[in-house]
Amino acid sequence: MTEALPTRKAVRLRGRSFLALVLSPELPFGEWLHQLDDLARRSTGFFLGRPIVLDVAGLPITREQLAELLAELTKRNVRVMGIEGALPSILAPGMPPEMKGGRNAADIEVPETPAGEAPKGQAKAAAAVPDAKVPEAVRATHVATTPSLLIEEPVRSGQSIIFPEGDVTVLGSVSSGAEVIAGGSIHVYGALRGRALAGSAGNANARIFCRKLEAELIAIDGLYKTAEDIDPKMRGQAVHVWLDDTVLRTVALAN
Repeated sequence: MTEALPTRKAVRLRGRSFLALVLSPELPFGEWLHQLDDLARRSTGFFLGRPIVLDVAGLPITREQLAELLAELTKRNVRVMGIEGALPSILAPGMPPEMKGGRNAADIEVPETPAGEAPKGQAKAAAAVPDAKVPEAVRATHVATTPSLLIEEPVRSGQSIIFPEGDVTVLGSVSSGAEVIAGGSIHVYGALRGRALAGSAGNANARIFCRKLEAELIAIDGLYKTAEDIDPKMRGQAVHVWLDDTVLRTVALAN
């Protein structure tokens, strides 16, 4: 009599994409770390609980220098989840893993393999970023095929809007201590008092528009200005911000 084998469900692996900030250090590291400290001082909590990818592509550094840099970042509570662009010779056990360009990842079905048989092929799973505590997110809905996100309510302090797929439009204000991060442009129809980071996915053509500029930080494609760097004449004005090569330009909009 043949005994019926119990039915087993196939193991299901999930790929999940999270938005991480990329830090690209420059030599000498001491001066770069000083600039990083200045950013953290002027924009409190900017790196708090945020996953970071360290991009060292093209840097002529040794394993010891990389280890020292990672140690300095750890002292500053900068959580490096992966290293990009590093030569294999400078990576050491205990360092964050090597990472390559991020991309969207779909669910992965692993076919069931009968007992005693080896799988015919290995399933390739996209690397998942470890869960990290992030500020409370505003509830919002969008159509997946449309690269834009509409927020119909104010973004309160401690909230975070993260939309790497495209543009973000906020009909209300962005409070101090709140942030909006977009892969495309950012439009704020109220006061921008928190942080606005446009072009987060490497889009240098992204723009920032707001009805009233009182921001803690504005950035496009990684280039930023904190409140202290923004022209005082622009404070309280309706403005348009764009990236001109390596200079962040701000101009008042006509009322």
